[in-house]
Amino acid sequence: MQGKSQRTNFDDGVRVAKVFGVSVEDFLLGNLQAAPNAVSVAGHVGAGAEVDLCDAYAKGDGLYHVACPAEVSPHGIVAVEVKGNSMEPMFFNGDVLFYSRAAAEGVPVEAIGRQVVAQTDDGRVWVKQLKTGTAPGLFHLLSLNPAGANLLDVKVTWAAAVRLHLPKELVRKVD
Repeated sequence: MQGKSQRTNFDDGVRVAKVFGVSVEDFLLGNLQAAPNAVSVAGHVGAGAEVDLCDAYAKGDGLYHVACPAEVSPHGIVAVEVKGNSMEPMFFNGDVLFYSRAAAEGVPVEAIGRQVVAQTDDGRVWVKQLKTGTAPGLFHLLSLNPAGANLLDVKVTWAAAVRLHLPKELVRKVD
């Protein structure tokens, strides 16, 4: 009985490497970290749940990696997983949100009135709608779900508008 030829196995390896977006050498040597078109899910963001900012991962690493949707470039993009239900019916527990790292410094005027990923001065990270507060330097972080708590007149360290949202059913993990 004759098995598959080595050439066929190599051809199969080339096809698999192409699917994962890695070189044939990396595929054959087992150097398979996240594919270049993958985005690291850096952590969780609170939507009712209280989530502390945790940056315990090396650059490019995280909880897991997801295939980068065609609508955004994987460069300079951060993904986070929603925890809680205060942003329903827009964002649900387990959904993945994408925002730009470059925009995550301070509170840009363009972010006001939008759904944002924001860090408050106590180190917590939230997904909320951002509104100006009652005094300079203070902001309201509002829930969409009427049962969710609003954060009024809080200091926001940084905020970045959500650029893309993937419901958990459409998230494709790549590692």
